[in-house]
Amino acid sequence: MKAAIIMGSISDREIAEKAKKIFDKFNVETHMEVISAHRTPKRAFEFAESAEKDGIEVIIAIAGKAAHLGGVIAANTIVPVIGIPAKTSVMGGMDSLLSVVQMPKGIPVATVAIDGGENAALLAISMLSLKYDELKKKLVDYRKELQDQVVEMNKELEA
Repeated sequence: MKAAIIMGSISDREIAEKAKKIFDKFNVETHMEVISAHRTPKRAFEFAESAEKDGIEVIIAIAGKAAHLGGVIAANTIVPVIGIPAKTSVMGGMDSLLSVVQMPKGIPVATVAIDGGENAALLAISMLSLKYDELKKKLVDYRKELQDQVVEMNKELEA
């Protein structure tokens, strides 16, 4: 099982690292690369067109401002694409969010919260778990850990 995390700029690396940390926890092989939809469009097309052949089963695309990376990739592959809108200095990431979420009919990009690296990876893992039973078990265990954390929080409140 293999996922790709692509960033429109190296400034998106912190978000990518959060996603990679989740993938590492679940033992999902990860390819990371900076690909700009606007500055390296040929590379974006090449990456998208070869993703499935290269064994990539889900793609996370992180981009800010115009945030076209996820859409460009999704338009050129059938591999599922999850977009992460990156926070910006201009509009706090709302510009990115609106760009990622407003895909034209027929070319979907799943979208998570602004800077939502962890949830993007967890959504990707959920998709992959439909094919990989061992991943499904790990995801169930992870969600149980989350539940246990909430139980502990309530014990702290009671104390």
